[in-house]
Amino acid sequence: MTAPIWEGLTAEEHEYQYNPQRSVPDHEAARRRRDPANAAALATLKPETDIAFGPGALHRLDLFRPRGAGPHPVHLFFHGGYWRAQDKRNFAFLAPWLVERGVMVATMNYDLCPTVTLDGTVASALAGLEWVAKSIGQHGGDPARITLSGHSAGAHLVAACLATDWTARGLPADLVKGALMISGIYDPTPAMRTSVNADIRLTAEIAARHDYEALPPRAACPAWVMAGGDEPEHWIDQSVRYARHLRRHGLKPGLIVTPGQHHFDILDQYMDPRSDVLHVLERLLE
Repeated sequence: MTAPIWEGLTAEEHEYQYNPQRSVPDHEAARRRRDPANAAALATLKPETDIAFGPGALHRLDLFRPRGAGPHPVHLFFHGGYWRAQDKRNFAFLAPWLVERGVMVATMNYDLCPTVTLDGTVASALAGLEWVAKSIGQHGGDPARITLSGHSAGAHLVAACLATDWTARGLPADLVKGALMISGIYDPTPAMRTSVNADIRLTAEIAARHDYEALPPRAACPAWVMAGGDEPEHWIDQSVRYARHLRRHGLKPGLIVTPGQHHFDILDQYMDPRSDVLHVLERLLE
């Protein structure tokens, strides 16, 4: 059996490769640059906020509605934060381009570590998508036209959605019509050797349950996998491996590594009409 690529790294090297904050010392700078655009999106689009999809305090989502009569196609975004941080309110900036094209946007919170383990985080994300599928029609959305995107840990949650048997929840097997995963981690195992594990508390058993490089996808929708060219090579390799995994199971994923962008500023692409992200979303929405 081939040893994983992280075997042999020193503790410092492993932290650099698998903790994105270590590879981008001023990782908050990208968020600060997006703050004005984020505030403007909240002010102009006036989303309906904190709609409950479950009983937990973080079981909430925000809806950005386009003008005109529905039902509108729906795009659900899962934020990153290594399953332990961040909030949906910081990602309003991604809604304007989609809303202008008649797409309803949902940004969603989910249970975070260490309050729960990764089992609870994934379960809450799946519950959020299930709520969208069953209830979005009451809000003007079209449950037959749901696409997903996610960043970092959020990309892992999109992969969880692709690996879920939605028929067991009374939903169509083709619930997800398209997916974009950006700078994702798909096998949680290497995170066990980072300082982040103090919060996420991964064990080998939990990591295996949510290793989407090993679990077969059940969706057959168009799927795209992206990473930034300035991310550490091991982090980029996760996207390459996951795309290969999807291909082995009959999907034809697109794989894009965008030059000159790191783990945090790659999200700026949601605001750039010439970007790879918006080019992919345009294709998914077709």
